[in-house]
Amino acid sequence: MGAIQVKDVPDEVREILTVEAKRSGKSLQAYLLTLLEREARFVRNREIVEQTPLPGANLSMDEIVMAVRAARGDEALDAHGESGAV
Repeated sequence: MGAIQVKDVPDEVREILTVEAKRSGKSLQAYLLTLLEREARFVRNREIVEQTPLPGANLSMDEIVMAVRAARGDEALDAHGESGAV
């Protein structure tokens, strides 16, 4: 396994992390490792989401606005919030 060293950590930040580590029943080392592992999972998840085609991702902004308004019961309003009545 590799090692990471972080320099110039402000005292306030170190104190907050130390308190949270104790609250979690972990050493500061174990607590920081947990944070790093979680952040790495977030990065992987974001990459997966970005690569996954989403249904409706090719809708225009007007179509999205109209769908939201329809879901709210505002079907009579167009994408610009104007009544379709003449």
